[in-house]
Amino acid sequence: MKIAIPKEYVSGERRVSMIPFNVKQLVKLGAQVEIETGMGESSGYFDDEYISAGATTSRDRKALLSSADAVLRLHKPPIEEISWLKKGSIHISYLDPFNENETLDKLVSHGISAISMEMIPRVARAQKMDALSSQASLAGYVAVIVAAERFNKIFPMMMTAAGTIAPSRVFVIGVGVAGLQAIATAKRLGARIEAFDTRPVVEEQVQSLGAKFVKIDLGETGQTKDGYAKALTKEQIDKQRQVMAKHCAMADVVITTAQVFGRKAPLIVTKEMITAMKNGSVIVDLAAESGGNVESSVSGQEVVVNGVKIIGLKNPASHVANHASQMYSSNLISFITEFWDDETKDIKLRLDDEIIKGSLVTHENKIFSETLKKLM
Repeated sequence: MKIAIPKEYVSGERRVSMIPFNVKQLVKLGAQVEIETGMGESSGYFDDEYISAGATTSRDRKALLSSADAVLRLHKPPIEEISWLKKGSIHISYLDPFNENETLDKLVSHGISAISMEMIPRVARAQKMDALSSQASLAGYVAVIVAAERFNKIFPMMMTAAGTIAPSRVFVIGVGVAGLQAIATAKRLGARIEAFDTRPVVEEQVQSLGAKFVKIDLGETGQTKDGYAKALTKEQIDKQRQVMAKHCAMADVVITTAQVFGRKAPLIVTKEMITAMKNGSVIVDLAAESGGNVESSVSGQEVVVNGVKIIGLKNPASHVANHASQMYSSNLISFITEFWDDETKDIKLRLDDEIIKGSLVTHENKIFSETLKKLM
C-alpha cells in the first residue's frame, strides 16, 4: 500500500499530519510512504528526517495524491483535489462532515472511502485514536498561556517586602477535555479557579484538580453517549447566564470551551455580562471558530469591549504545533495499525467494526455513516 502525506496549505496552520517517528512505523508495517517535499517543516520536521525513516519525497502534489492508496491529512481536501484521488482509495483527515455537503458529494462521486477524524467514536478501544480530545487538551493549555500573556496581572499569589499580591481568579466555562486542561494549567500558574459545566457528573473531576465547581440547578441536562454536553433549552440557557454573570464579574480571566458536536457553539457570555466585568479582564473563547461562546468574539482576532479583552482563538493547537503534530500523528498511526492487515500489507476497513461504523463517512460511491444518512 502506498500512503501519501501532502503539505497543509490552510492559512495559519503549522501542524503536520505525520511525524518521522510514526512514518518509520508505517514503513516497518510494509507500507510505501511518500511525502510532499517540505511537508513537515512548519512543525520542525525536515525532509531528511522523513527520508531516514524510510519515506520518499515528491514535489508533484497531483502525482503524489493520484498514485496513493491512502492519503493522510489534517484538513479536508480542497474540492479540486478530490478528483485527483484514486477511486477506492482511503482518505483520513478532519472533514467537518455535518457542514461540508459539497466535499461529501465529491468524495461519494469519486468513490473515496473517507474517514472523518471528528467521528471517531468515544469508546475504550478508540481512545488512542481520538484526535478531537488530543488537540482539545492542547487547546485548553494554550488558552491559559495566551490569557496569562494578555492579562496585565500575574496569576499566583505573591508575598513580597512590597506587599502581598492576591491570586488572579479564573473562571472556566465548559469542563470537557479542553476545560480540564485549562483548569490544570491555571492551577499550575497559581490562580484561584472556578468552573462550570452543564453536566454535574464532572464536578468530581473539577474538584480533583483543585478548582471549585459552580452549581446551577438547570433541571435535566446530562451528556450524550459519546460524552458531549446535550444542548440546553432557552429557559435553561437564561438561568445559566444569570448565575454565570455573577462569576464572570468576579473573574479576572474567563475561558469558554463549550461546544455541541456538529452544531453551532452556544452563546454563553453576552454583552451585558461583559459590561459587568472588571476593566482589564480577559476572555478567551475557544469556541470562536464554531460560532463563539462569547458575544462580540471574532475568530482569530482580539477585540476590546468596555475595557475587556476578548480573544477569539483560532486553531489553538497550532500554537504548539510540534507537540500537536506528535499527538495527531499518534492518533493516525493508532487507527492505521488497528486496521492493518499483515498479510496483504494494507488497511482493511472492517465495515462491521464499531470504530469504522462511526468514522467512515463515504464508501463505494455512497454515504456510509448512518448518522449522516439520517441528517441528510
